[in-house]
Amino acid sequence: MPKVTSKPTAEGFASNARLVRDCLNGREDAWRALIDRFKNLIFSIPLKYGIAAEDAAEIFQSVCLSLLSELDKIRDPQALPAWLIQVTVRRCANWLREQRQFLGTEEEEFESHLDQKSRELSASQVREIELEQVLREAQDGLSPQCRRLIEMLFYESPARPYEEVAAELGLATGSIGFTRQKCLEYLRKNLERAGFLRR
Repeated sequence: MPKVTSKPTAEGFASNARLVRDCLNGREDAWRALIDRFKNLIFSIPLKYGIAAEDAAEIFQSVCLSLLSELDKIRDPQALPAWLIQVTVRRCANWLREQRQFLGTEEEEFESHLDQKSRELSASQVREIELEQVLREAQDGLSPQCRRLIEMLFYESPARPYEEVAAELGLATGSIGFTRQKCLEYLRKNLERAGFLRR
């Protein structure tokens, strides 16, 4: 049987509190790890608003600058995802308001449209964004081998044949099913630790 480990990477293992503390102590690697942990969370929000990727990148940079300037004021690092969602939603709303003048939309009509979109985002999509982040962090706690296997089997479309997966990971084709099962078991345990699944 192949040996499957779930030893977390340094980035995946570090808690939000530790990353924030290390950032405040001037560690550049901690800042990179913090941004890497939350980049998909931040970037997904403008895309859910229908904002183009190029403009979403500007919003992402703006949110990162806010995070850098406000980091020392964040009291509960575990609430960082919720704080980032709130800040990013505000940035998106401001960006949409700025676009109103180019679209020639009446103020009242635009505000009604914006309020409706904000309600939709806060009601259903914010929860979806939070759940996506929990899953990303649970995957960060897996070994590089397990993370890559899960990406190839569940995130790529179409999913790769076991032969290709085995070749890339340096495993025997017949061991992929076992390795997949073990990796999903480790992922489930990480989700349980995060409070996402019941034991």
